[in-house]
Amino acid sequence: MRVFVLDSALGRCTAAVVIIDDGVTGDGVVAMRAETWKQGHEAVLPLMARDVLTEAGGTIDCIGVTIGPGSFTGIRAGLALAHGIGLAAGVPVIGVTVGEAIALALPDLNGRTLWTVTDGRRGHVFLERGVEAMSFAVEALPQPPGKLAIAGGAAKQIAARLAARDVDVLLTEARFPSPHHIAVIAAQRHAGLLPPRDAYPLYIDPPQA
Repeated sequence: MRVFVLDSALGRCTAAVVIIDDGVTGDGVVAMRAETWKQGHEAVLPLMARDVLTEAGGTIDCIGVTIGPGSFTGIRAGLALAHGIGLAAGVPVIGVTVGEAIALALPDLNGRTLWTVTDGRRGHVFLERGVEAMSFAVEALPQPPGKLAIAGGAAKQIAARLAARDVDVLLTEARFPSPHHIAVIAAQRHAGLLPPRDAYPLYIDPPQA
């Protein structure tokens, strides 16, 4: 299976074609472009997608796209492009959250609960834990029930705050979802190995404008 991946939910734009052998593991990235962009996702992402699809050649079987939580504009830009390409190619578009893609990269946490935290601006962070996605003021984060691992774009800030509250917290190195893990989750959903998730925005807070 060849999965076309688009990710623009955070401060990095990524487009890639990834081969998945059995719907569970990734065999390799055929082509990829990734750039750090805090703004302007809608301008750069189509060019990256064009270059990746040209370089990869052949056909694609599905599209895996990050649906959030993250940047309102970035999420919208990635989903609009994904649906446009999906319609043109006649392939399904499958939603993947930032947290579940990052969680796939951290399979062994020695019993720690994983929190993926993303900067929500205005003094808030988006928190994914398991299947839940919520918004909290930085000063009002809940008390975790036990040992914790932190990932995501706001991980350093939140890990420091929790450590100051004597929480047993492990700061991981995972900041962005990788195209490999986005592709694996999309392929698993396509194969019915994971519950379906529509490719619609996962907005936790209302837009700022």
